[in-house]
Amino acid sequence: MSTQPQSALSQKRDPLRLPKVILALFMTFLFLFPIFWMIFVSLKPESQPAASPLEWFLPPYTFVNYIDVIGGSDIFLWVWNSFIVGLITTVLTLVLTSLAAFALSKMKFRYRRALFVFFIAGLMVPGEAMIIPLYEIIGAMNLLDTYSGLILPMIAAPLGVIILKSFFDGVPNEVIESAQIDGCSDIRLFWNIVLPLAKPALAAIGILTFIGSWNNFLWPYLAIISESLYTLPVGIPMFNSNYSESYILPMTVNALASIPVIIAFLLFEKQIVKGISFTGIKG
Repeated sequence: MSTQPQSALSQKRDPLRLPKVILALFMTFLFLFPIFWMIFVSLKPESQPAASPLEWFLPPYTFVNYIDVIGGSDIFLWVWNSFIVGLITTVLTLVLTSLAAFALSKMKFRYRRALFVFFIAGLMVPGEAMIIPLYEIIGAMNLLDTYSGLILPMIAAPLGVIILKSFFDGVPNEVIESAQIDGCSDIRLFWNIVLPLAKPALAAIGILTFIGSWNNFLWPYLAIISESLYTLPVGIPMFNSNYSESYILPMTVNALASIPVIIAFLLFEKQIVKGISFTGIKG
């Protein structure tokens, strides 16, 4: 009788478990190595160049570079601008996409399907093709070099509308009809019944929107003139260009800029992974 559990256990044991673990550890090292290299380079004295790649990881170390970067750049202002723009963009995107998706899913009106096709067609237009029209429109509205000019062009998210509509379609129409019979208005129906059921979809769209805004470079680079409005993707290249012959200070400012992203990932790791898997986006 003692041989049966052992045989069952041996059948369930994966013979490729060890190669998979080794491959996973190798891939982990491959992804973490640039981060470790960035940290070690940022701790090297600026006056001591490395003759070989191995010397980047050897002492001496110093924190003077971080003090120089904090005192010689506006990195905290860049982080603040990126956070404000990303937060407002995310909130407005969630509000607009959820309202549009609710209307397309649960409200009956003419040309509803044609309008949904229009949203799907919006996914086929590359963002770079809209840069010039967006620039002309924002310029005509006198919104260049303002927070509004950074935020408003980014809140149109047809992918968010499509995801939320497919989620709202799963809400039974019987629930909607019974609430309407009880005198529930459309706004209350949306806020109290449909929206709470869409928390996973809203979290996924919110996380992806914030990450996209945080990493956005092209539009802020074109729309910003004042250095006081620089976001991180714009401020870091401007700082690095002033130290093009040096590795130390540009690497230090990149290390400082990575700290908020690493902290955010550690805090919201499960939500980020669920958001990416929920939307089916790979990358």
